[in-house]
Amino acid sequence: MDSKHRLFVYGSLRSGFQNEAYKYLTAHFTFLGEGKVRGKLYYNGSVPVAKPTDETVYLTGELYQLNHPEDYSWVFSQLDDYEGLNTMPGEQPAYRREPVRVNLQDRTLISWIYWYNDSVEGMEPIASGDLFEYIKSLPKP
Repeated sequence: MDSKHRLFVYGSLRSGFQNEAYKYLTAHFTFLGEGKVRGKLYYNGSVPVAKPTDETVYLTGELYQLNHPEDYSWVFSQLDDYEGLNTMPGEQPAYRREPVRVNLQDRTLISWIYWYNDSVEGMEPIASGDLFEYIKSLPKP
């Protein structure tokens, strides 16, 4: 399988959230491991968003491999819909899907990632690049 059959996730699709979308992910993908991608992570008030960067900063996430390559078009069209790529004419998609280098243990693999497609001005940066660390650092109610 080639790079188009991999997906790097850093937010609500990570295993710790166990939401309905994660169940969809695990039905069609196999977990390859935790990895890092050059990018910056922000919190927009409800969900994390990521932007690519040339700086030497990384975000943490999980890398997955599509189980059946013949399902590529259908599976990724569903993910594109979940990530807000399918919009009405004239609307800007919330995210864009692009290839990215993923540092996974002792190797680098190319994978898809969903980058935020709008300004992050006014959003809180997540300095660690790891959503789970950020959530643990929040004050308990």
